[in-house]
Amino acid sequence: YEVRTYTLKPGAGAQWEQNFCSALPSRLKHSPLGALWHTEMGPLNQVIHAWPYESLQQRTEIRAKAAQEPDWPPKGGDLILNMESEIWIAAPFSPALGGNQKLGNVYEMRIYQYQPGAMPKVLEAWEKSLPERTKLSPIAACMSSDIGALNRWMHIWPYASMAERQRIRSESQKLPNWPPKTREWLVSQQTKILMPAACSPMA
Repeated sequence: YEVRTYTLKPGAGAQWEQNFCSALPSRLKHSPLGALWHTEMGPLNQVIHAWPYESLQQRTEIRAKAAQEPDWPPKGGDLILNMESEIWIAAPFSPALGGNQKLGNVYEMRIYQYQPGAMPKVLEAWEKSLPERTKLSPIAACMSSDIGALNRWMHIWPYASMAERQRIRSESQKLPNWPPKTREWLVSQQTKILMPAACSPMA
Protein backbone atom coordinates (compact mmCIF):
# COMPACT_ATOMS: atom_id res chain seq x y z
CA TYR A 1 0.00 0.00 0.00
CA GLU A 2 1.04 3.54 -0.65
CA VAL A 3 -0.30 5.64 2.23
CA ARG A 4 -0.30 9.34 1.47
CA THR A 5 -0.87 11.85 4.29
CA TYR A 6 -1.58 15.46 3.41
CA THR A 7 -1.70 18.24 5.98
CA LEU A 8 -4.10 20.92 4.82
CA LYS A 9 -4.61 24.54 5.68
CA PRO A 10 -7.06 24.90 8.59
CA GLY A 11 -10.61 24.85 7.28
CA ALA A 12 -9.63 23.50 3.86
CA GLY A 13 -10.64 19.87 4.41
CA ALA A 14 -14.15 20.00 2.97
CA GLN A 15 -13.02 21.72 -0.24
CA TRP A 16 -10.07 19.38 -0.70
CA GLU A 17 -12.26 16.29 -0.27
CA GLN A 18 -14.81 17.68 -2.72
CA ASN A 19 -12.08 18.23 -5.30
CA PHE A 20 -10.66 14.74 -4.70
CA CYS A 21 -14.02 12.99 -4.97
CA SER A 22 -14.87 14.88 -8.16
CA ALA A 23 -11.60 13.84 -9.80
CA LEU A 24 -11.55 10.29 -8.46
CA PRO A 25 -13.46 8.59 -11.34
CA SER A 26 -10.59 9.44 -13.69
CA ARG A 27 -8.07 7.89 -11.32
CA LEU A 28 -10.18 4.76 -10.78
CA LYS A 29 -9.80 3.89 -14.47
CA HIS A 30 -6.30 2.72 -13.59
CA SER A 31 -6.47 1.14 -10.11
CA PRO A 32 -8.75 1.09 -7.05
CA LEU A 33 -8.61 3.33 -4.04
CA GLY A 34 -8.16 1.51 -0.74
CA ALA A 35 -9.47 4.23 1.57
CA LEU A 36 -9.77 7.98 2.07
CA TRP A 37 -10.13 9.49 5.54
CA HIS A 38 -9.76 12.79 7.32
CA THR A 39 -8.57 13.12 10.90
CA GLU A 40 -11.08 13.82 13.65
CA MET A 41 -8.73 13.36 16.62
CA GLY A 42 -4.96 13.40 16.72
CA PRO A 43 -3.15 15.66 14.22
CA LEU A 44 -5.95 17.77 12.74
CA ASN A 45 -6.42 18.99 9.16
CA GLN A 46 -4.98 15.80 7.70
CA VAL A 47 -6.35 13.62 4.92
CA ILE A 48 -5.04 10.10 4.41
CA HIS A 49 -5.50 8.04 1.27
CA ALA A 50 -4.30 4.48 0.79
CA TRP A 51 -3.69 2.85 -2.59
CA PRO A 52 -3.13 -0.90 -3.04
CA TYR A 53 -0.58 -2.17 -5.58
CA GLU A 54 0.84 -5.56 -6.44
CA SER A 55 4.37 -4.16 -6.59
CA LEU A 56 6.39 -0.96 -6.71
CA GLN A 57 6.75 -1.43 -10.47
CA GLN A 58 2.97 -1.56 -10.86
CA ARG A 59 2.69 1.59 -8.76
CA THR A 60 5.13 3.42 -11.05
CA GLU A 61 3.29 2.31 -14.19
CA ILE A 62 -0.17 3.16 -12.88
CA ARG A 63 0.84 6.56 -11.54
CA ALA A 64 2.38 7.43 -14.92
CA LYS A 65 -0.87 6.52 -16.70
CA ALA A 66 -3.04 8.35 -14.18
CA ALA A 67 -0.94 11.51 -14.59
CA GLN A 68 -2.11 11.67 -18.21
CA GLU A 69 -5.73 12.08 -17.11
CA PRO A 70 -6.85 15.71 -17.51
CA ASP A 71 -8.66 15.66 -14.15
CA TRP A 72 -5.87 14.05 -12.11
CA PRO A 73 -4.35 14.98 -9.75
CA PRO A 74 -7.24 16.88 -8.17
CA LYS A 75 -7.29 20.64 -8.00
CA GLY A 76 -6.41 22.17 -4.67
CA GLY A 77 -2.65 22.05 -4.40
CA ASP A 78 -2.83 25.50 -2.85
CA LEU A 79 -4.78 23.96 0.06
CA ILE A 80 -1.93 21.60 1.01
CA LEU A 81 0.76 22.53 3.53
CA ASN A 82 2.66 19.23 3.60
CA MET A 83 2.63 15.85 1.81
CA GLU A 84 4.03 12.52 2.97
CA SER A 85 4.12 9.21 1.10
CA GLU A 86 5.02 5.86 2.64
CA ILE A 87 4.99 2.28 1.44
CA TRP A 88 3.50 -0.34 3.76
CA ILE A 89 3.41 -4.12 3.38
CA ALA A 90 0.23 -5.86 4.51
CA ALA A 91 0.69 -8.70 6.97
CA PRO A 92 -0.17 -12.14 5.54
CA PHE A 93 -3.13 -12.30 7.93
CA SER A 94 -4.43 -8.79 7.17
CA PRO A 95 -7.74 -8.15 5.37
CA ALA A 96 -7.52 -6.05 2.21
CA LEU A 97 -8.39 -2.37 2.37
CA GLY A 98 -11.11 -1.21 0.03
CA GLY A 99 -13.50 -3.31 -1.98
CA ASN A 100 -16.51 -1.10 -1.23
CA GLN A 101 -16.90 -2.56 2.24
CA LYS A 102 -18.32 -0.31 4.93
CA LEU A 103 -16.90 -1.57 8.21
CA GLY A 104 -17.69 1.37 10.47
CA ASN A 105 -18.49 5.05 10.82
CA VAL A 106 -15.18 5.88 12.52
CA TYR A 107 -11.75 4.30 12.18
CA GLU A 108 -8.87 4.25 14.61
CA MET A 109 -5.40 4.15 13.07
CA ARG A 110 -2.72 3.12 15.56
CA ILE A 111 0.96 3.28 14.59
CA TYR A 112 3.58 1.66 16.82
CA GLN A 113 7.31 2.26 16.50
CA TYR A 114 9.45 -0.77 17.40
CA GLN A 115 13.13 -1.39 17.94
CA PRO A 116 15.17 -2.33 14.83
CA GLY A 117 14.93 -6.04 14.07
CA ALA A 118 11.77 -6.62 16.11
CA MET A 119 9.22 -6.71 13.28
CA PRO A 120 9.31 -10.49 12.59
CA LYS A 121 8.58 -11.12 16.29
CA VAL A 122 5.83 -8.48 16.24
CA LEU A 123 4.10 -10.17 13.30
CA GLU A 124 4.36 -13.55 14.99
CA ALA A 125 2.80 -12.24 18.20
CA TRP A 126 0.01 -10.47 16.33
CA GLU A 127 -0.84 -13.51 14.24
CA LYS A 128 -1.30 -15.54 17.42
CA SER A 129 -3.35 -12.96 19.32
CA LEU A 130 -5.47 -11.33 16.62
CA PRO A 131 -8.11 -14.09 16.13
CA GLU A 132 -9.42 -13.68 19.68
CA ARG A 133 -9.51 -9.90 19.38
CA THR A 134 -11.43 -9.95 16.09
CA LYS A 135 -14.22 -11.90 17.76
CA LEU A 136 -15.10 -8.59 19.43
CA SER A 137 -14.82 -6.42 16.29
CA PRO A 138 -13.11 -6.65 12.90
CA ILE A 139 -9.78 -5.18 11.93
CA ALA A 140 -9.66 -3.21 8.67
CA ALA A 141 -5.95 -3.80 7.98
CA CYS A 142 -2.56 -4.27 9.62
CA MET A 143 0.79 -3.67 7.96
CA SER A 144 4.46 -2.87 8.49
CA SER A 145 6.41 0.03 7.01
CA ASP A 146 8.78 -0.65 4.11
CA ILE A 147 9.68 2.76 2.65
CA GLY A 148 9.62 5.87 4.80
CA ALA A 149 9.98 5.68 8.58
CA LEU A 150 10.99 2.07 9.31
CA ASN A 151 10.19 -0.47 12.04
CA ARG A 152 6.60 0.71 12.30
CA TRP A 153 3.42 -1.31 12.65
CA MET A 154 0.02 0.11 11.66
CA HIS A 155 -3.34 -1.37 12.63
CA ILE A 156 -6.67 0.14 11.63
CA TRP A 157 -9.90 -0.61 13.50
CA PRO A 158 -13.46 0.30 12.40
CA TYR A 159 -16.19 1.12 14.91
CA ALA A 160 -19.82 2.15 14.65
CA SER A 161 -19.20 5.02 17.05
CA MET A 162 -16.77 6.34 19.63
CA ALA A 163 -18.96 4.80 22.33
CA GLU A 164 -18.63 1.40 20.69
CA ARG A 165 -14.87 1.88 20.48
CA GLN A 166 -14.68 2.51 24.22
CA ARG A 167 -16.87 -0.50 25.00
CA ILE A 168 -14.95 -2.90 22.78
CA ARG A 169 -11.56 -1.69 23.95
CA SER A 170 -12.68 -2.25 27.56
CA GLU A 171 -13.79 -5.77 26.69
CA SER A 172 -10.55 -6.49 24.84
CA GLN A 173 -8.52 -5.74 27.97
CA LYS A 174 -10.13 -8.78 29.59
CA LEU A 175 -8.74 -11.11 26.93
CA PRO A 176 -5.81 -13.20 28.22
CA ASN A 177 -3.60 -12.65 25.16
CA TRP A 178 -4.48 -9.08 24.26
CA PRO A 179 -2.74 -6.85 23.50
CA PRO A 180 -0.06 -8.97 21.79
CA LYS A 181 3.05 -9.36 23.91
CA THR A 182 5.32 -6.92 22.06
CA ARG A 183 5.83 -4.22 24.69
CA GLU A 184 9.46 -5.12 25.32
CA TRP A 185 10.34 -3.94 21.79
CA LEU A 186 8.00 -0.94 21.73
CA VAL A 187 9.49 2.54 21.34
CA SER A 188 6.45 4.79 20.86
CA GLN A 189 2.75 4.78 19.99
CA GLN A 190 0.40 7.17 18.24
CA THR A 191 -3.27 7.06 17.34
CA LYS A 192 -5.57 8.93 14.99
CA ILE A 193 -9.37 8.86 14.86
CA LEU A 194 -10.43 9.01 11.23
CA MET A 195 -13.70 9.69 9.43
CA PRO A 196 -14.20 8.20 5.94
CA ALA A 197 -14.81 10.58 3.04
CA ALA A 198 -18.04 10.20 1.09
CA CYS A 199 -16.19 8.71 -1.90
CA SER A 200 -14.06 6.32 0.15
CA PRO A 201 -14.72 2.61 -0.49
CA MET A 202 -14.70 2.23 3.29
CA ALA A 203 -17.58 4.71 3.76
